Amino acid sequence: MNSQTNATEQARQWLASFDEILTSGEPERAADLFEQNGYWRDLVAMTWNLKTLEGRPAIRHMIRQTAPHIQPGNWQLSEPATEQDGVIEAWLTFETRDARGKGHLRLRDGQAWTLLTTMQELKDFPEKRKFRRPKGAQHGASKTRQTWLEARQQEERELGYSQQPYCVIIGGGQGGIGLAARLRQLDVPTIVIERNPTPGDSWRNRYKSLCLHDPVWYDHMPYLPFPDHWPVFAPKDKIGDWLEMYTKVMELNYWSSTECLGARYDEQKGEWAVEVIRDGQPVTLKPRQLVLATGMSGIPNIPDIPGMDSFEGEQHHSSRHPGAEAYRGKKCVVLGANNSAHDICAALWENDADVTMIQRSPTHIIKSDTLMERVLGGLYSEEAVANGMTTEKADLTFASIPFRIMPEFHIPVYQQVAEQDADFYQRLRDAGFMLDFGDDGSGLFMKYLRRGSGYYIDVGASELVAQGEIKLKSRTSIARINPRSVTLTDGSELPADLIVYATGFGSMNGWAARIISQDVADKVGKCWGMGSDTTKDPGPWEGELRNMWKPTQQDALWFHGGNLHQSRHYSLYLALQLKARQEGLDTPVYGLQEVHHLA
Repeated sequence: MNSQTNATEQARQWLASFDEILTSGEPERAADLFEQNGYWRDLVAMTWNLKTLEGRPAIRHMIRQTAPHIQPGNWQLSEPATEQDGVIEAWLTFETRDARGKGHLRLRDGQAWTLLTTMQELKDFPEKRKFRRPKGAQHGASKTRQTWLEARQQEERELGYSQQPYCVIIGGGQGGIGLAARLRQLDVPTIVIERNPTPGDSWRNRYKSLCLHDPVWYDHMPYLPFPDHWPVFAPKDKIGDWLEMYTKVMELNYWSSTECLGARYDEQKGEWAVEVIRDGQPVTLKPRQLVLATGMSGIPNIPDIPGMDSFEGEQHHSSRHPGAEAYRGKKCVVLGANNSAHDICAALWENDADVTMIQRSPTHIIKSDTLMERVLGGLYSEEAVANGMTTEKADLTFASIPFRIMPEFHIPVYQQVAEQDADFYQRLRDAGFMLDFGDDGSGLFMKYLRRGSGYYIDVGASELVAQGEIKLKSRTSIARINPRSVTLTDGSELPADLIVYATGFGSMNGWAARIISQDVADKVGKCWGMGSDTTKDPGPWEGELRNMWKPTQQDALWFHGGNLHQSRHYSLYLALQLKARQEGLDTPVYGLQEVHHLA
């Protein structure tokens, strides 16, 4: 028996035992098939939540509470298992009472180390795709025939006026657009609210040099992947045009030039009242579900520095930076040292500005080419595609690693990165730049998941810092702003015509405070982070990203965001949760998160 056959047989035997016990009178005994400290990560299928169970007692409790109602069964391998370094990996399918799912299993010594289960489809409410696709044409004779265009125009006239949407999404960037596309395929009447005039403007309005730092294979939208000729790193205006096209092709009810003034939830009616101004006219929407899709970031963090009102030059947050062209020959100070700060500094240098970066705390730097080679390439690259890796399989592979043990997967990789680019990092240190690889050396993705900041994917700006072309002041900050200069906390003074605050954003629940109320923002608590007790991610340990894509402590309020990869992948689970509620399915949430941090 070869190793693959043996691995497949072991995985099949484990699944058979798992299936048998889960359908028995004591389903919680299935926890004994896991290692003592094993993990079960569930995305909606068992828990109607995004939940990671750590250790047999937690797994046992979840099964006891959910299995009788959820009725999981028909666990099958979907392809032959593989084995490497004593770990068997297997892809699987399963069913529950209401849904079909996919999963991933890791076995060590016959016991489950990790299990991922994900809901993929509601049995009674599947997407109308492939064999279920609509006919499009109405064959035969009919005096009431309505063309596609007429039906679409009628929907646009009525939805939000004579007909109420089931869901309203606040925020029409890539996150809101992708989620709306999912909901459209599930026949969930949805309106997207966006204050900009055109889909994609949130990208077009950013600084001129902005490009995606993630590669194209990582960034596809649901249903419509980028074409094979799409650039590896897409410029912002190209992304903007794609989102505009996508919104039209996917037939989204997208209310542009619309401002949300406020929202309140009626507990008795189980509906929201969302007040908007559309093309200058007030409209009240009454959805059952409200999604804040404002990205993973909240409201811009603008520091309060003595003397700001006295400054005679220009000052703005990085999110409002118009581009570098107007600052040729100017003295420019950029407060911050992460992605936006590097991009803006590099563009200012290219336009012959005198630019100084002020670095207050360490930044993780990784070269873009090294990131592709060492970190992303196995899942998201042309080589991965050629080897049979699909976007869905890559997403599920990434999701199969519980956050608790993800650092141990990443630390050795970033040790290799540090060795490979040692000369590059030494030159940065010699220039005075403060470097780190995260609190525990786990690198880019853990920093992103824990705090959403503190890193830069280098596409050229770091070399300018190392060479001194971008001037650097590290281990200091701005103590005071003067009419034409800034005084730093180390006592030095820099002349300044422009100050850019590349100081990041607050938690997403800041939008809940602005749109709904501070009470609701505090009720749901901080968004993002997982309680790792590392810098800017205070404990206790929560195991999943706070409040993202899952039920919150406020009924019918959801948060959707993240990078393009996360928005694509997790929009499926959020859409299925919303569809299930629209259809009146029983959706008992297991393990609703507690609130430990208000912001």
